[in-house]
Amino acid sequence: QVQLVESGGGLVQPGGSLRLSCVASGSIFSPFAMGWYRQAPGKERELVAVITSGGRTNYADSVKGRFTISRDNAKAYLQMNSLKPEDTAVYYCNCNDAQGLYWGQGTPVNVSS
Repeated sequence: QVQLVESGGGLVQPGGSLRLSCVASGSIFSPFAMGWYRQAPGKERELVAVITSGGRTNYADSVKGRFTISRDNAKAYLQMNSLKPEDTAVYYCNCNDAQGLYWGQGTPVNVSS
């Protein structure tokens, strides 16, 4: 069983920054990718960024140049700069290995003045 725990969300003013963290534990089969998704109220969950075990990254167009995903083995981070009100959402971490796809419980991010 794989557990994912996110942290780092909160309230931030437009233009501000936040750094989200995710720690994965349990029976994870290497190699595995880790990613960040978000779900705003009334909207579907969407990809924010993903990083493979080899360090390859992919970003949603809406966050390119503002967000940076990184990882240290089973820990993943999302550095979010120049935040906008439309970035407000619950942010979820996931881990994808040969056994399946696992999700954390989410951490809320509220960008508001």
